[in-house]
Amino acid sequence: MPLTARQPNPPVALVFPGQGAQYPRMAAGLYGHDSTFTYWMDEAFRLLAPDGPRLRREWLAETPSAEYDDVTVAQPLLYAVNHALGRMVLDWGVRPAAIIGHSVGEVAAATLAGILGFEDGIRLMRDRVVHFADTPPGGMLAVAASPDDVADLLGEDVHLAAVNAARQLLLAGEREPLARAARELDERGVVCRPVQARQAFHSPAVDAAVRATLPGFRAVPLRRPAFPFYSAYTPGRLADQQALDPDFWAWQAARTVYFAPALTALLAAHDCLLLEAGPGDGLSRLARRQPRVIARHSFVQALVPGGGRDDREAVDEVRRRLTLVAAGDRHDRLGH
Repeated sequence: MPLTARQPNPPVALVFPGQGAQYPRMAAGLYGHDSTFTYWMDEAFRLLAPDGPRLRREWLAETPSAEYDDVTVAQPLLYAVNHALGRMVLDWGVRPAAIIGHSVGEVAAATLAGILGFEDGIRLMRDRVVHFADTPPGGMLAVAASPDDVADLLGEDVHLAAVNAARQLLLAGEREPLARAARELDERGVVCRPVQARQAFHSPAVDAAVRATLPGFRAVPLRRPAFPFYSAYTPGRLADQQALDPDFWAWQAARTVYFAPALTALLAAHDCLLLEAGPGDGLSRLARRQPRVIARHSFVQALVPGGGRDDREAVDEVRRRLTLVAAGDRHDRLGH
C-alpha cells in the first residue's frame, strides 16, 4: 500500500539539523511545558557546568548575546535541543524507521540511536568548545549552485563544506577568502548568503582542533545503532564498522557534509514521513526538493518550525498524528 499524506501510521524517519539552524529561544516554548523535553534540557545544562547556567540564559533570552552563533554557544545548544526533542518524540512511542542528521545534528542522532551515550556526548561537546573556539575566525556561505559551478573558487582557502540539495551548497573558509568568494559569486549573479557560524566548520581550517579532540572521542564507548542510521559522511547507510570508529566521528567536524546524497539513500530505502525533530525547518525545505518527496512517495514535517509559530501548538499537532503512528505499531505487533 503506498504511503499517503493522511495515512495514520506511516514509517517515521527523524531528521536533525546542525550549525546555522539555531535561532533565539529555539523550541524554548516547550521548556517547563513538556516533561521529557524539560528533563533532558536540564540534564544538558547540569552536565555542561560550569557553562550550563550561561548557556541556559543565552537560550532563553529574547535577544541573546553576539556570541550566540559562536561554537561556544551554538554547538552545545543545538546538540541539547536536538537531543531533547528527539527524546520527546521517542517517548511518544515512535520507533524510527531511520534517522539522519546534519553536522552536529548527526552527533545528536547518534546519541538517540544509542551509538553514543548522552553524558559522553555532552563531554565531547564541551571538549569541542574548548578546542574549536581557538580556530581562525571564519564562517560558512550558503550558495545556490552545483559543485561544478563553484569548482574554480575552491582551493587552499575556500572549501566545499556541504552538499545539501541539487543546487544548494555550503562553502567554508577563513573570513577574508570567504568574503572574496562571496564577492565573486555576487558578480556572477549567483545567490549566496552567510550562514550563522563564526568558524569554518567542515573544512581543513579546523583540522588542528579535530586532532586535539581525538583523545576524547577515542575514550568514549561506541555501540551499533539501534535502528537504521544514515550518515552524511558515508554518504548512505552507516556500517557497524564506521559506527564503532571514534576517528570517523571526530573528523566529521572537518569533512564535507553530503546531506543530499545521504537523504536520497534513506528515501530510496524508506517511503516515510520525514520529521525534522530539531529547531526550525531548514532541512524540511531541503527535503521537499527530493524526487521521492516531489512524487509524494514520502512526506515532510517540521516539529518546531519557528518563524513565529507557537512551539506548543506545532508540537501538539504533530503529536496527535504520531500518537496514531505508535498506536498503529502496537496494533501490528499484537497481530490484529
